[in-house]
Amino acid sequence: MVDKVSIARQFIEAIPHAKALGMNLTKIGDGEAGITMPYSKDLVGDPRTGVIHGGAVFAALDTCCGAAVMSHPSAPRGTATIDLRIDYMRAATPGQSITTHATCYHITRNVAFVRATAMDENQDLPVATAAGSFTVEGL
Repeated sequence: MVDKVSIARQFIEAIPHAKALGMNLTKIGDGEAGITMPYSKDLVGDPRTGVIHGGAVFAALDTCCGAAVMSHPSAPRGTATIDLRIDYMRAATPGQSITTHATCYHITRNVAFVRATAMDENQDLPVATAAGSFTVEGL
């Protein structure tokens, strides 16, 4: 039996952009994943505000969603993003890490569906939410 969670963890931790953005996989298994991305001045979009660029938030959400799909009990070992919608709710607070959580809530023969949130230390309102579809290979 293949340990999909271990394979998913190794894959996510080896992605070059995930390393460059400082992403850390904090949770994975049963169709759920969590990733933290520490605040870095290198990720700031506007130096006047100190806010992390939306592209970095998008990358964290996308990577977290892919990890959730890969860890789902019915999923294959690999996946790719088909479509990912991000709703930015507010600017991230300067100096604070971004934490993402994704859940793969439905899988068909060809497509996995995922929801995710990105938060900073303010847990009352997400920085962003995501809804996406991902490929399902080899079912």
